Amino acid sequence: MFEIGFWEMVLVGAVSLLVLGPERLPRVARKTALWVRKAKSAIGSVKADIDRELELEEIRQSLNVKAGRRISLLEETPSSRAKRTGSEPETDASTIGNGGRNAEPEA
Repeated sequence: MFEIGFWEMVLVGAVSLLVLGPERLPRVARKTALWVRKAKSAIGSVKADIDRELELEEIRQSLNVKAGRRISLLEETPSSRAKRTGSEPETDASTIGNGGRNAEPEA
């Protein structure tokens, strides 16, 4: 995010030493470090929460898709299954158990 090099840090340190003085500089540096640490922790926590929510949403969508497929297969009628597979529906009770052959031979 911010790319601060060595010389920029030296300049910030020199200016803060001149402005704050040698007595207040260590105390201000500690407080600044504490605030930076808290901000990084809060940002990390928010990122982790967002990542966790995104993963949960992906899992929910995946489960909903799988459940929707299963429900649609359960609700499927023989004629719609035949349309999907491209074969004739087996509607005659005598042909269902015989692999499509009639139970009675034709004369």
